[in-house]
Amino acid sequence: MSRWRPPAEKSTALITPQGHARLKAELDELWRQRRPEVVKALAAAAAEGDRSENAEYTYRKKQLGEIDRRVRYLSKRLEALRVVDTRPSDPEAVFFGATVELENVDSGDSHVYRIVGPDETDAATGWISIDSPLARALLKKRIDDEFSVELPGGITRFVLVDVSYEG
Repeated sequence: MSRWRPPAEKSTALITPQGHARLKAELDELWRQRRPEVVKALAAAAAEGDRSENAEYTYRKKQLGEIDRRVRYLSKRLEALRVVDTRPSDPEAVFFGATVELENVDSGDSHVYRIVGPDETDAATGWISIDSPLARALLKKRIDDEFSVELPGGITRFVLVDVSYEG
């Protein structure tokens, strides 16, 4: 059996100013704080002698590799991202950065979501990626528009109740 997998779809390179600041802060924290601590601990573990049976040395090497991998990813991703800090010319329609309130037509449940970039999604706070099926279906909709979207639980119908933009 082959280990080959098709390449992942390219994600949209949009981000909010808050998300960009958070990624930069993570990169800065990894590079200036975490990495030097791990390098120091790795040097101490290497000084203990035989590295082939040194669990601390093996652990620190793995930890350093993970930090370096994340630093490389963040460095490349931050260069590719485009910060969207302007409001759309039509604030009545749904675009990137919108906070929307939806009502499920069948159950009557109300949900609030914010459409953000794929690097800043957070299900707990209701931040959904612009690449998600729900966000794609929402784009350019206006208040009182009814639409259907295929979600993992099946096709669901929603009505757009409210649209707002921060700042």
